[in-house]
Amino acid sequence: MSRYLFFVFILGFSLPSIGQVIYSGNILDSQDKGFLEGVTVSSLQNQVQVETNVRGYFSIRSFPGDTLLISFPGFISQKILLETDRFLTIELQDEARFLPEFEVRGNAYSYRFKDGRLVLRDENEDQTPSRKGEVIAGSLSNDDGTGGVAISGVISYFTKKARLAREYEKKKQWHARRSGYYQVIESDSIRSELIQKYSLSAENWDQLVIRFNQFHIAHEFLDWPVAKVQKSLLEFIEIETQFLD
Repeated sequence: MSRYLFFVFILGFSLPSIGQVIYSGNILDSQDKGFLEGVTVSSLQNQVQVETNVRGYFSIRSFPGDTLLISFPGFISQKILLETDRFLTIELQDEARFLPEFEVRGNAYSYRFKDGRLVLRDENEDQTPSRKGEVIAGSLSNDDGTGGVAISGVISYFTKKARLAREYEKKKQWHARRSGYYQVIESDSIRSELIQKYSLSAENWDQLVIRFNQFHIAHEFLDWPVAKVQKSLLEFIEIETQFLD
């Protein structure tokens, strides 16, 4: 009898971890590719939180279909949907790098703010006229007789800063298109109501949300209004809870 009770105790203790896998990776500064220490990595459904070490490394136990929230002061937060890849390389963008460039001139020193950094400006540097936005093209001749076209000047669309800004805008648009999903899944009131209505444990709820995400992974709830997400979630829970003990 005692062996049976011991087995039941061990099984009950291990059930919440069944199906969980370890996700790990490194988090970098998107600008200089340096490791970021102290970044918070949170599992939204599993309610687990870890921080990166000096090498920007993290390791967290979660489920495929869960969502990781990556946050760090001064950087743009990201939400990562966990899929089959177990090792993740995540780049965070510094919020300050999207601020406009400007100069501060004083009697003794002048400073320039560019790409999120305030640097001392050399007063002896050449004051050449600004040719911002100008593209210069000309012929190119090599010693071996070959040639081509040389293009010089700032082409703002192709700069790294402009590319990062476009990527950031795309990510913002992606999250905006999933706003209906976030309003339902991240709502404490909806969570509490459904847990009480269907007599769910916290572990049951987490597993249901993860399976719900996996079931809809093809479209990721893009452009779904709140009512549609909530209706789909209710129908999913109705079916799934039939198989819960």
